[in-house]
Amino acid sequence: MLLSNAKPARRQHVDSEGQATQKKLPWGEGERLQKVLAKAGVASRRVAEDMIDAGRVEVDGKVVKEQGLRIDPETAIVRVDGVRVVVRDEQVYLALNKPKGWQSTMSDEHDRPCVGDIVAERIAAGQRLFHVGRLDADTEGLLLLTNDGDLAHRLMHPSFEVSKTYLATVNGEVNNRDVGKLLRDGVELDDGPAKVDKFQVLEVGQGRSLVKVVLHEGRKHIVRRLLDAVGHPVIALVRTHVGPIALGDQRPGTLRALGRDEIGKLYEAVSL
Repeated sequence: MLLSNAKPARRQHVDSEGQATQKKLPWGEGERLQKVLAKAGVASRRVAEDMIDAGRVEVDGKVVKEQGLRIDPETAIVRVDGVRVVVRDEQVYLALNKPKGWQSTMSDEHDRPCVGDIVAERIAAGQRLFHVGRLDADTEGLLLLTNDGDLAHRLMHPSFEVSKTYLATVNGEVNNRDVGKLLRDGVELDDGPAKVDKFQVLEVGQGRSLVKVVLHEGRKHIVRRLLDAVGHPVIALVRTHVGPIALGDQRPGTLRALGRDEIGKLYEAVSL
């Protein structure tokens, strides 16, 4: 593996002599850093050692260049090239394509189909999963599931402004310039003003339009209410992105585990 172009981790703390420092665990405790990186799927142990030598790995905000450092995967924050790496074995990060007609809940008192039905085996095995936000029953598309409470909280908190992208089929042939300006400037709804970050008309024809809406609002039915307010009621609605995570060609009702890079981008989006 060539490391001549290796870049250092983004945050580096040094001692008075200019060397990176790192709190050490008592002898025999924790796991060796290169083993933790290998288990997390970053690289083989040998390549992980090369990464450490090149200054590409940091633990708890400090660049590590010492081989054999032991860390506690339960508490350590590990980054490679500035991107956080998930090192806790029990952490779960899933993307679900929620089908239309399904509830965004883990159980339903009326026995309607719900997200909990799709992950029933995981829950029975002891995993405690949160759904990150909701989609109403008539909306399909991307819903994130995790047992990482800190990440879930931040993704849902409005202060982090994590964007969501939707494709909406609406009634009427939409004028991109006029409707887009209205939605970007803001529309007064019954619970206060709301606006989109981006708006684009993708297709127009036969009395309908396909539009793309990007916003970070989290209020109930916000996309439907905004489009209705500008005279274009929604016929069908799909969420295609949550922040950096894309639905892609994932089939309705299926789950997939997020990749290491995707998880790192989610952490970055909410400053974790």
